[in-house]
Amino acid sequence: MNRYPRDMTGYGAKPPAANWPGNAKIAVQIVLNYEEGGENNILHGDAASEAFLSEITGAQPWPGQRHWNMETLYEYGSRAGFWRVHRMLSDLPITVYGVATALARAPEQVAAMKASGWEIASHGLKWIEHKDMSEDEERAQIAEAIRLHTEITGAAPRGWYTGRCSNNTVRLAAETGQFAYVADSYADDLPYWMQFGDRDQLIVPYTMDCNDMRFAIQAGFTNGDQFESYLKDSFDMLYEEGEAGAPKMLSIGLHCRLIGRPGRAAALRRVIEHMKSHEGVWFATRLEIAQHWAKEHPAKQMTRPSDMQRVDFVSEFGGIFEHSPWIAEGAHALELGPSHDTAKGIHQALARIFRTAPEAARLGVLTAHPDLAGKLAAAGKLTAESTSEQAGAGLDMLTDEERTTFQNLNTQYVERHGFPFIIAVRDHTKASIMDAFKRRIDNDRATEFDEACRQVERIAELRLEEKFGA
Repeated sequence: MNRYPRDMTGYGAKPPAANWPGNAKIAVQIVLNYEEGGENNILHGDAASEAFLSEITGAQPWPGQRHWNMETLYEYGSRAGFWRVHRMLSDLPITVYGVATALARAPEQVAAMKASGWEIASHGLKWIEHKDMSEDEERAQIAEAIRLHTEITGAAPRGWYTGRCSNNTVRLAAETGQFAYVADSYADDLPYWMQFGDRDQLIVPYTMDCNDMRFAIQAGFTNGDQFESYLKDSFDMLYEEGEAGAPKMLSIGLHCRLIGRPGRAAALRRVIEHMKSHEGVWFATRLEIAQHWAKEHPAKQMTRPSDMQRVDFVSEFGGIFEHSPWIAEGAHALELGPSHDTAKGIHQALARIFRTAPEAARLGVLTAHPDLAGKLAAAGKLTAESTSEQAGAGLDMLTDEERTTFQNLNTQYVERHGFPFIIAVRDHTKASIMDAFKRRIDNDRATEFDEACRQVERIAELRLEEKFGA
């Protein structure tokens, strides 16, 4: 099957109600990345020095060499930066993304994290790139990260974030069955579920915009005021949405060696004070958010239309366009994906086939539609969909005079245009249907053919909304 794996729709226009504890208007989740001692270094068995997220602009890896400046910049994070951040945030529920090998080299810091009740999630075995790893190698790294993390902290990690991940990372993490959440995504302001085979994995998205990493890239923050302003604007916007009834989650990403510098830490302190000054703010760990979401919005196993085999897809959607299963057959062959697993998604796929079909084929769809209040309706021979639609507009409760009027109009219309009068009756009343009938009957055939095709598409859309709503 021709399938596109990315979900470009998500929750769409109507995200689910977060129902944060205490009816909070926003959930604020702060991550402290602990990577110092787990970065690329030939002392760690790596091929070159680290070159990522430091004060050195345009740093390059040094193959086979240690990089003294890079090492000491990272050491600042463990020696000074961590403790400054810990003093500032020790009273808040923080999630630590802990690189297992870095945690092994940080007994004092791990003890402080645990004393503050911080969640320590896994940030992988080493702070290195994973994009070129084989599945087997990455799977082994994940397993070793879990083992070492458990050995160091005394508890297995419930959350996972690789960061420098591969396209296989989320699936491999989900396969372990270990994690209440995986954070290797930046795709939403709310948690969401992904399905891997028969396993559902909760994703709690992370952030790269509300992240002090932007102090270490050329297109990023150059001073604390920019960081402060951006975080405040992000908070205020999401808080406003929460007040309007659609609470979200604000993720903030921090690194010991970056935010731990005095000039940046001052900005962070002002941001925290700003957030604390508001009512209805839920500061939470990622694990707390994951547990809340799993309770409020548990995963729902469903058969996704984009995963259906052709015969099942046609069986399910072949009647959406009246007596025209060929439209569903054509839609199944399109590049479908998660974004099509909705009423609007399937409608787009079906409508594409209908719109691009030869006129004769489209005429066949029009002529497959029954007359309104016609002989088939009287004989009870309409499809279930048509029966329901006509009854919903009161066309099954016509007076003898009204029925005669409809039948006469039907006869005139078909003689003039060569296909029955078609209208999405669920959008109308009996009176407005009659008005449209009288108005449209005198159109030229080309105009009326186009209008009938639009009405057929609308009927299909309403049928799909009903099907997916049920």
